[in-house]
Amino acid sequence: MITLDIRKKILQAAKQAFPQTEINEEDINLEHPGLDEHGDYSTNIALRLGKQVGMKPVEVAKRIVQTLSDADRLWQKVEIAGPGFINFTLSTATLVDQMEQALKGGERYGSSEHGQGLTMVIDYSAPNIAKRFGIGHLRSTIIGHALYNLYQFQGYKTIGDNHLGDWGTQFGKILYMIETEKPKELTVDKLEELYVKFHQLAEADPKLEEKGREWFKKLEDGEPKARELWKKCVEVSMAEFNRIYALLGVKIDYAYGESFYEKEMPGVIADAKAKGLAKQSDGATIIEIPGLKAPLLLVKSDGTTTYATRDLATLKFRKETWNPDLVIYEVGAEQALHFQQVFVAAKMLGYLKPGEELRHTKHGLYRLPSGKFSTRKGNTPKLEEILDEAIDRAKKLGSQDQKTAEAVGIGAIKYFDLMHSVQSDIIFDWEKMFNLQGDSGPYLQYSYARARSVLRKAGLQTTDYRLQKNNKTVDSSQWSVVNEELAVLRYLYRFPEVVEAAARSYSPNLVAGYLFELAKRYNNFYNSQPIIGNDFRLALTAATAIVLKNGLNLLGIEVLDKM
Repeated sequence: MITLDIRKKILQAAKQAFPQTEINEEDINLEHPGLDEHGDYSTNIALRLGKQVGMKPVEVAKRIVQTLSDADRLWQKVEIAGPGFINFTLSTATLVDQMEQALKGGERYGSSEHGQGLTMVIDYSAPNIAKRFGIGHLRSTIIGHALYNLYQFQGYKTIGDNHLGDWGTQFGKILYMIETEKPKELTVDKLEELYVKFHQLAEADPKLEEKGREWFKKLEDGEPKARELWKKCVEVSMAEFNRIYALLGVKIDYAYGESFYEKEMPGVIADAKAKGLAKQSDGATIIEIPGLKAPLLLVKSDGTTTYATRDLATLKFRKETWNPDLVIYEVGAEQALHFQQVFVAAKMLGYLKPGEELRHTKHGLYRLPSGKFSTRKGNTPKLEEILDEAIDRAKKLGSQDQKTAEAVGIGAIKYFDLMHSVQSDIIFDWEKMFNLQGDSGPYLQYSYARARSVLRKAGLQTTDYRLQKNNKTVDSSQWSVVNEELAVLRYLYRFPEVVEAAARSYSPNLVAGYLFELAKRYNNFYNSQPIIGNDFRLALTAATAIVLKNGLNLLGIEVLDKM
């Protein structure tokens, strides 16, 4: 990336100007100024060096700039701004060279080998058996899929694990209701209806909660009737989940539900006892967590296991099976304390390899203008109904065939989620989701289709166009560009940086924001300049199409050649 070249040159100049100081490449922070007129990169290294050498930052900046080569092909100019910031404006030749990198890189442009030799496991989606695939799990599915793509694009061996919620006391409640009401047919709708009804009855009779615990104990003990009913719940639920995943275009490598670790859990309990970590508290088995007041509940007083027991068993399994360097839990923020406990306990139990990182992304919630969706209150819409409405809205935008309507409708929902910060709550808004003039998935899909249309009319393919004239590659330094072209060029080259930053910070919204700004710049260029017949502008269009496609693919959004 171009940032590496600039950092090296700044480091060389700083060491030459101030040989007595200790400075490393990692100390040099580069940022993009908020306004194009302030340059393409800015560094505040002079502020840091000024403290070391006892000089005003602006004087330090002057000496560094004097040492930098004015004739360097990388930049057009270097300026000092404010109290000592150094701003770099890249040369047209550099920008065009970077565009050529996009053309040559094609579908791999923006990728890297940062994660080569490393394994990342991501735990995402994780819907609950016997409940409809709700809008709450949509966030985990969409964000998790994007993070999976980002890390794979960065060279990691990526493993997606759908940790299905198919175990726990809630199943005792459902099994109790099935046995009590004996419904003629088990569907996901009926199972959720029974779950809601249980809580309504329990509000009037709190003792009913004990019935739920009793039935889960039967399930854990292997009682045949409980196991038979539970298996039916799993079967009808998985049929719906798989239909939703197909519509979303999401395929997860593994689907190891909580029940998968049933045989592993006694080993976790035994490990905790052997290491002297297991303690008794009011008949339950706990692990005290340093730094946290709340202990981790390992075994309840009735002898049943907990989410924590199963998550520890999962980590032990993942270490033995995949030996990961990073495990990401794409799970809601309401589980923050749970994962704090589990992460510390896993380290105490020796279930992590040296250097292994555990990360909880803590995504926010979808909300209605009136407040939070709630399954217990029965006000959560079916996800399939939301997806169907999105497809219908796409048809109203002009998507006539079903395949295009699905790509646009599902893409609108995905982008609307991913344009937000992972940890922020989202107010569900159909109008923003389908705004063709604003920050939306359909706008980006349309921008890509527009670029592809230009290339088709010129008889060109997106991935094989080169800046050529008379069958010879043109020296990029010969090109003179107008402002609208320059605006696109000055954004194209940032794509690899954005991809790396999005993966590093678990923030797909960085990619979404980048794509929107690039599309705006390209559409402004398209509306102001004739393109067909101009080699350079066709190349710029081709490179933009490549970046839009690669970025949308990372977000899990389908691109369309025609809309």
